[in-house]
Amino acid sequence: MGTYVGLDVSQKLTSVCVIDEAGKRLWQGSVATDAAVLAATIRARAPEPHKVGIETGPLAVWLYHAMHDLDLAVDCIHARHVHAALSVQLNKTDKNDALGIAQLVRSGWYRPVHVRSLASHEARLLLTARAQFVSMRTAVSNQIRGLLKTFGVVLGAGKKRRFEHSVEASNPVLASVKATVSTLLQTWKHLNEQIREIDRRLQKQARHDPVCGLLMTAPGVGVITAMSFRTAVDDPARFRRIDDIGPFLGLVPTKYQSGDVDRNGSISKHGNRQTRAMLFEAAGVILQRSRVNCVLKQWAEGLQRRIGLRKATVALARKLATVLLSMWRNGQPFSIAR
Repeated sequence: MGTYVGLDVSQKLTSVCVIDEAGKRLWQGSVATDAAVLAATIRARAPEPHKVGIETGPLAVWLYHAMHDLDLAVDCIHARHVHAALSVQLNKTDKNDALGIAQLVRSGWYRPVHVRSLASHEARLLLTARAQFVSMRTAVSNQIRGLLKTFGVVLGAGKKRRFEHSVEASNPVLASVKATVSTLLQTWKHLNEQIREIDRRLQKQARHDPVCGLLMTAPGVGVITAMSFRTAVDDPARFRRIDDIGPFLGLVPTKYQSGDVDRNGSISKHGNRQTRAMLFEAAGVILQRSRVNCVLKQWAEGLQRRIGLRKATVALARKLATVLLSMWRNGQPFSIAR
């Protein structure tokens, strides 16, 4: 008799529910959120389980890989799908959620979420840390500018070294203001150094990664964009069609159709926000700054004349994503004729 298992994961305890092929509850309980303990419980309560289901969440990646290493077939289900399936329940409890996930796994009315490899998450951690440091650096520089304006000192435009020199050359009247500005500037310099260190680590990884080297042959694609795209996709074979990368990254318009109403909205912005932003930036470089006169740029320039710069840039970002995925699949570098 086949069995199905639903796990409702929390930080300390995980609610486990085991049902049979008819949907009858065979066992339910709570155990510690530990892969080895969960695996032992499942094997004891559900011999030869057809499938184990967990919901996407903060612990889902670790638990998914740990349980796969213990030879358990686990499907990770998107939280939106689980919420939609369980929204009809009158009472929301961990036990009911585990039962609902088990029933969802038994029915098969879901699409398993691809869980990226731990190596991809490790590289992604560097990108996330870099983005956070860049945001903090911008906040500190804006704070310095705003503080100095209060005392009649207006800094000129400029970033990095130019900004540092202009702050050091400024002359606030009050000594206490100078001390505060100096402290903020030291913080800004420290953030700058941390960003440079992360950039060095990313460049080292990219040099030893043939996929990143291949992706960087495309115009507008540097280390950050290549690494972001590589870690977001993780496995190019999981896309049935090349065009599926656009919806995956949220670069296609939303659609609403009901009766006589049929309209397209703005792009969905689903998927990885950072990768989408990097592709948009790369598309802007191709369209406005790149001197490489490739077919991709010519196509985007034709769009720009018809629909405007911003929409053309979004369309080019989507097109660039399909080109990068195609290059990765075929193992061929970018050609200006494509």
